[in-house]
Amino acid sequence: MKRLIFVIQLMIVCNGLAMADPVISLKTLLHEMTDRSALARWPENTYTCKQFSSYDRSSHNMTDKRAWFGNFDQGQFIRQEENGGRTEYVMMDAEGPGAIVRFWMTFSGINRGQGTLRIYIDNEEKPVIEGNVRDILSGQVLCGEPLSTSVPDEAPMEERGHNLYLPIPYAKRCKVTIESPDLKITPEGKIESKTIVYYAINYRTYTSPVKVISFSAKELKKNARLIAAVNKKLSEGTPGIDTPLAGRESTLNLAASLAPGESRSFTIDGSRAIRRLSMRIDADDRRQALRSTVLSIAFDGELTVWAPVGEFFGVGYYPVATGTWYTRAVQDDVMSAWWVMPFERNCTITLTNYGEQPVEISKAAAVSGKWQWDERSMHFGTTWQQFTHIHARGDEFAQDLTFADLKGRGVYVGDAVTVYNPNLGWWGEGDEKVYVDGETFPSHFGTGTEDYYGYAWGRYEPWINHPFVAQPIGDGCYAHIGLAQNTRVRSLDAIPFTRSLRFDMELFDWSNIHLNYAPITFWYMLPGGEIQPKPFVSDVRERVANQPSDIFGSGMSLVVEGEAMQPCPGHTGSVELQTNFHPLWSEGMQLYWKEFKPGDKLSLVFDSEVEGTYYAKIQFTVAPDYGTFALRVNDKVITPEVSLTNGEVSLLLVNLGRVNLKKGKNELQMLCEKRGDVIRREAILDKFWNTEDDYFASRSLDVFVTRLRKFLSEDESVTIKTVKGVGLILIEN
Repeated sequence: MKRLIFVIQLMIVCNGLAMADPVISLKTLLHEMTDRSALARWPENTYTCKQFSSYDRSSHNMTDKRAWFGNFDQGQFIRQEENGGRTEYVMMDAEGPGAIVRFWMTFSGINRGQGTLRIYIDNEEKPVIEGNVRDILSGQVLCGEPLSTSVPDEAPMEERGHNLYLPIPYAKRCKVTIESPDLKITPEGKIESKTIVYYAINYRTYTSPVKVISFSAKELKKNARLIAAVNKKLSEGTPGIDTPLAGRESTLNLAASLAPGESRSFTIDGSRAIRRLSMRIDADDRRQALRSTVLSIAFDGELTVWAPVGEFFGVGYYPVATGTWYTRAVQDDVMSAWWVMPFERNCTITLTNYGEQPVEISKAAAVSGKWQWDERSMHFGTTWQQFTHIHARGDEFAQDLTFADLKGRGVYVGDAVTVYNPNLGWWGEGDEKVYVDGETFPSHFGTGTEDYYGYAWGRYEPWINHPFVAQPIGDGCYAHIGLAQNTRVRSLDAIPFTRSLRFDMELFDWSNIHLNYAPITFWYMLPGGEIQPKPFVSDVRERVANQPSDIFGSGMSLVVEGEAMQPCPGHTGSVELQTNFHPLWSEGMQLYWKEFKPGDKLSLVFDSEVEGTYYAKIQFTVAPDYGTFALRVNDKVITPEVSLTNGEVSLLLVNLGRVNLKKGKNELQMLCEKRGDVIRREAILDKFWNTEDDYFASRSLDVFVTRLRKFLSEDESVTIKTVKGVGLILIEN
């Protein structure tokens, strides 16, 4: 009887433990930071990731272009407070439970990097961290490198970006301030400082019930050995498989010799996860091969990875040594990636040579192990694109470039840019802007591209010794001509999204410059998500830029109006000239192709007086019922897929990259892949309601559609649009 009572009591205790909230602490966050597998599952303890920064506060209205691209990112604080006779400027004030997961700063003016940083936790009057700001961030006062470091190493200390990746958890609230005799802002907001502060603080806020053990001197001391071990692990990069495999390790040989236009595919079956990808690329022109050889991966039949191998492994198109926590390359030799990439049934890895030279792929392998697939498991993915000959000059040409536009549930884990800069001017003034789950104003708004990538002032010195940021080549930075490659990968500062995420990077420069600008992004999503932008094959076929003339070209120009193009005989559907169509079109006119179906082709002829290579762009109208098309110029595929379907009539500019034109007649060919189907009102009434389109039936249909829209209102993936005077269309957002 006593034994029975004991068992019952034990069960009650165990149940009580199971119901307790998960614990978040400095220890658990450090373990999470070095667990690559953790990113591949939707967070068990759900959180948001947001950012406080010194972005220009005039940038609050994107309809005001001059304000939206404002660049006065200095000395911008939340407020100032008087505390014990001192003035403290507040950089962050967040309600918990949460954690600071990345802290970046740089400085200008006199006494750079001086001043007192204070971090207050849980409404305590005494700060838990207090001291010289630079010492705390990058002077190893709290911890060693690389959790506390400044980059680039070879730049003067005053010109570096200062980075603290040591997590600082808090249970209730966190406030961060800075104080300096050289900091002064009048009550009216006028900056009279002799030193200027730039900052960005990334922080988590937990949305699921958790118990947070707040940061303290005691917690720091208790975890000193763990911090040292994490620093060692992050520094070494663990050049093997760091996470124990759930089953026997398997290595798939990916070696291949690829002729121009040739592909090789390799399949892995079962519920597994790729733990490491490695390969070496050889060709007569290795730089071109790094761009023109594409790695694509389909997980469970879903193609989510499509990227040039150089960008995927973090070198751009320059065979240089580099390394982060997820990627590593040996100069002129093997490139490796340690992204954990799970799948439920199978995955297919494809290597394609889109270039004009043979490519040899050696020392190539995909290492995988068993994976327990569950409802939290996510597929790994990338977006990649290239902006060729893009123009950046102040307010006139400033623009937000969309790196990724994702629909679904997932986690954003990093990105990189490869830039060829042919000018003695800085290309990276632009700020990152990240919109999560339909935000109308970004929850991440930065202070400059170089700040986002961890350094400062556009410095050209390379560095490859940090786990989460890298600049393996910086020749095109800081008033230098040449190539630059910047990488930022994420761990604790990964950004979860439940419905959508859009990552924009502002392109802004003070001078009149042209660039070749190619971004790649890395993320995880649950199966079934939507990915934009889609890659253009023409971009990887394009010759890489190695000198300024590759950007500027020959100076030839050609402008062709749509209404001046002549359709070739034999096209299907009808082609007509529309007038008074849209005020943004020249003379309000456009060439309109209609009454076509999938598989139909339209060829349009235009003249070029000079034979040569042109940087081509084409402007389309997009509308609900247009569809998806493949584009060719003179029978050469430029892009296999461009969508002209949109919920509302608007304009779309498509960058075609380099296009070879003949002297005389040339053809632009459009092949319809898929139509945007509009269902006519009378067809709905006839087929489903067996009635004619009279007043009463029409009103009943309107009521029904209104109710259906209300029913679908919580599903942001679809929208019912009305095409005035025609019917209805279901739009996949």
